[in-house]
Parts: sequence; structure tokens; C-alpha cells
Amino acid sequence: MIQLKDKKDCCGCEACVQRCPKKCIAFKEDEEGFLYPYVNLEHCVDCGLCNQVCPVLCPGEERKPLQVFAAKNLDEEIRRQSSSGGVFTLLAERVLQEGGVVFGARFNSQWEVVHDYTETLEGLAAFRGSKYVQSRIEDNYQKAEYFLKKGRRVLFSGTPCQVAGLKLFLREEYENLLTVDFICHGVPSPGVWREYLKKIAARRAAAGKNTVLSAPLNNRDDFLSRIASISFRDKVLGWKKFSFVVRGSATDGAEQNSVLLSEDLNTNLFLKGFLADLYLRPSCHACPVKSGKSGSDITIGDFWGIWDVLPEFFDDNGVSCVLLNTERGRNNYECITLNSQMANYRDIVIKNPAVCHSAKLRKRRSDFYQHLGSRTLELCIIRYSKPSLYQRCFVWTIHSITVLGLKQLVKKLINRI
Repeated sequence: MIQLKDKKDCCGCEACVQRCPKKCIAFKEDEEGFLYPYVNLEHCVDCGLCNQVCPVLCPGEERKPLQVFAAKNLDEEIRRQSSSGGVFTLLAERVLQEGGVVFGARFNSQWEVVHDYTETLEGLAAFRGSKYVQSRIEDNYQKAEYFLKKGRRVLFSGTPCQVAGLKLFLREEYENLLTVDFICHGVPSPGVWREYLKKIAARRAAAGKNTVLSAPLNNRDDFLSRIASISFRDKVLGWKKFSFVVRGSATDGAEQNSVLLSEDLNTNLFLKGFLADLYLRPSCHACPVKSGKSGSDITIGDFWGIWDVLPEFFDDNGVSCVLLNTERGRNNYECITLNSQMANYRDIVIKNPAVCHSAKLRKRRSDFYQHLGSRTLELCIIRYSKPSLYQRCFVWTIHSITVLGLKQLVKKLINRI
């Protein structure tokens, strides 16, 4: 049975819950806002199936991709709505056009992040774009298995650990399954996300008292009901300097398509805490599925640094890097139409170390949670997201090297070592 001694040993994929034949495992939220398994010992028969589907206990093998590409969707509007180059939409559209099913992460009515599936092209919009909150898988592995056994094509997208959980849950290879994960830095706490929504709801309600609104925003539920969309990676200021944007709507049209909140990545409170690793899941600091261990067919992500290695391909509407990990992934990629150029795996890893390395566990994470109960979320994020003296010195040194034109000289010296 699952015996969790250290929280870093559970990535929250929920494969154990769905595979348990006695339904005696349940997920409960801890004080940090993450879900963990609890076993009802009275009903457990100690069959061991839960251990056999755990990505932490049954890690895959490291792999390097067969091929790597820089890619852009030819539809500029789809690319604008996507976090990077809009490649996921193209892969998903093809599966749906062949009568298949696509799984991905979306917001529910309370703006929590959950996994779901769609059988229509219109349903893809909800899955588009990054969502910096851990999604709840719930029973979607079982649903994917159902469709696969019916012979339907299935595209399952998710974090690398969610894809690994699915592969272990299924216990066999399906030719009609295409798995797509993304380069993952780590998943923030759903509990902290709820607290953040409360904060911006309170701020909006306070602002409404001094403005003329057709219907005042009196509480959190009022605020949530007015939200039309949330984008963690809005490109209003471009792809490189993305923004957190909340857009609102109202039944009377008074705030239709209005912007309730818009802040760039350096200003937004939630993004600050995320980028400072304050509230990532503990397993993200010891990720069991880096370096291709998830078993996914395709890995997608932002092609950071493309302006240096492929400047002629770069534009600020977003460029994806695409890692084709299997022949199945390569065959599916060759069937879609997009703007694509072959790239170097090393160039991707240099600017996107999350491909191979877990997020560092920082002392400030424990300080953040220790003081969260006695201080406001805003104060805790501001205080503990400040870079350390070492980090400030490092940034200053890199900046100075760039300004003084010593970048190439430093590279030559490093290569000689």
C-alpha cells in the first residue's frame, strides 16, 4: 500500500486512487494546499497496485529526443492565445478531426484548475495557455482508458508526472494514444491560488465602492462570477514580457470584455511567488520525471533564447520548442502544417534547464508557509520573493559583463576550462 513518509515522494498524479480495486485511497488537502493520498486500512487488501502505478516508485529511463524543432502556428490569432507557438492546438485539432478525444487542463466555474476532455474543436480553447496551478486529475485516467479500449484516438496532455502516471496506470501501450507533456518548472499550490483570488476579489470590491458600477462586487463569489477569462501568459506586452490578465464580463454587458486586472510578470504578486519557488509542490524539488523520464511522445515548451540561436525565426508573438521523443510523436508532428525549423537540443536545455533539472528547494519556501497564517499573502510573497544577496550579485555581474561587451570573452574562457 501507499505509505507516504516524505511529501516530496508524491507528485499528486492520482494514479493510485484510480487504480485501487477497493476504492480505499482518497486524496486530502494538506496545510500547504496540495492533495495527498490517505489509505483506508480497513478496506485495503495490500494488493500493491497503488505502488505499481506511482511515478516516484517506478521511474522511467532518461531519454534524449529523436529530433528537436522550433515551431509556430500559422494562425496568428491561435498563436496569440497560446503561451508560446501554438503547437498543442495543431496536434489536438488533428486528433479531433479523426474522431478522437483530447484531454487537458482547464478552469472550472470557481477558477480552480482541473483536468477534463473534449470531443469538439470549440472545446480546445479552454485547454489553451499555461495555468500555473496544479490541476486535479480526478478520474481522467480511467476515462482515457475507456476511450482507448473503444478504439478511439486519444491525445492526453499534462505535466510530465501526470503523463508518467497515465502511462503506468494503463499498464500497456496503446497505438491510438498520443501523450504530450511540457517543460515544467513546477506546479504551484491550489491553496495559495485560492487565497490569491480572494485577495484580488477584495481589491476589486474595494475599488468598486469608489466607482460607478451597474452591480457592485460585494464578495469573492461576485468577483468569480464576473470573470470571463484568466491568462497567466497574456501577450499584451509580448511573449518575452508576458502578463497576468483577468478579463471580466457581466450579464448586462456593463463590463463585457473589460480588463479587471493586468500586470506584467515582474509586477504580479502570484507570478512573483511562483518564479521565486515559494509554493511549488515538494516533489517538484525532487522531480522523478526529468530528462524524458515521463515517457511522453512529444514535449513542448517556450523556445527561450531563440533570438540568439535562430534570430531569423524569432518574433515576439511566441515560438515553441518541440521535442519529438518517440517515433509516434515524430509521425504525428509530420502530419501537421506549421512553420517549423530544426533546432539543437543543447540550445533548448541551456535556456530551459527545467528540461533536466528540478527547481531548487529554497529556505524561503519554509519561511513563507511558516508565516502565511499570521501575515497576509501579499506581505509573505513580497518579503520572501526578494532575491538573496547572492542572486543580486550574480545578476549584477552578468549585467556588467554584457554592458562591457565581455560576453564572448567569458564564453571563450569557459570553453577552455
